[in-house]
Amino acid sequence: MLKIENLHVEVDGNEIVKGLDLEVGQGEIHAIMGPNGSGKSTLANVLMGHPRYDVTGGSVIFEDEDVMELEADERAKMGLFLAFQYPSEVPGVSVANFLRTAVNSVREEELSPMEMYKLLQEKMAVMRMDPKFAERYLNEGFSGGEKKRNEILQMLMLEPTLAILDETDSGLDIDALQVVARGVNEMRGPEFSAVLITHYQRILRYIEPDRVHVMLDGRLVTSGGKELAEDLEEKGYDWVRQEFGAGAQS
Repeated sequence: MLKIENLHVEVDGNEIVKGLDLEVGQGEIHAIMGPNGSGKSTLANVLMGHPRYDVTGGSVIFEDEDVMELEADERAKMGLFLAFQYPSEVPGVSVANFLRTAVNSVREEELSPMEMYKLLQEKMAVMRMDPKFAERYLNEGFSGGEKKRNEILQMLMLEPTLAILDETDSGLDIDALQVVARGVNEMRGPEFSAVLITHYQRILRYIEPDRVHVMLDGRLVTSGGKELAEDLEEKGYDWVRQEFGAGAQS
C-alpha cells in the first residue's frame, strides 16, 4: 500500500529525513518509534503533503501512484489520513459541520443529512463521545484527550485506506488511550493500513503492530516485531544507538 524509497526532506535548509525506506503492506499496522528530533513528525507531515517541507530526494508511492506532486486534499481523496500531534482549534466551525464537509469532500456522492447524522452517531458511540460534542466548535476548549478522540472520530468518518497517527497517544490517560485504541482497532482489516508514530510502547499494548521500526537521525535504523518495542521500553533509545548506530538497518 505504501512504499517509501530513499526519502530526503529539508526544513529551512536543514536536512531532517536522510534517506528513509519503508514499506507498509495492505492491512498492516506499523509502529515508528524514536526520540524527540528523530524526524518522525516530519515524515508524517511529508506523507500528507504539508507545503513547509522540501522533499529533496526519493519517492513515496501510495497504491501504485507517486503522490509527491499531489496536494494534501488530493491525497486525502486517495485515502490518506493524518491524525495531528497538535490538532488546531477552529472557532466558529462545529465538529458536525466540519465532519460533514470533510466526509463529502472525499466521497464521490455526498451523503444526505440523515445518512450523515446516522453515521456520526454511530462513530461517536464507538468513541464513547456525548452526542452534544458534535455541536462544539472544532477543538476549541477541548482537553488533550478530547482532541485526540476527535482526531480518531474523523478517521472513522473518513474511512481512509492508510492512516498516519502522529503521537496520538501523547498526553492521554489510560481511559482515553483505550478509547483511542478502540477506534483504530475498529478500522482494522484487509482494506486498512496504519502507521503509528509514538515515543512509547504503551499504545502498542492495545493496538498490536505487525512491524515496529526505530527512527534515529532521520532514518529507520532497525525493525522487528512487537518485542522490539518491549526492548525499547526496557533499555531505552541509547541501547539502539549503541547496538545499531544511526546508519544501520536490519
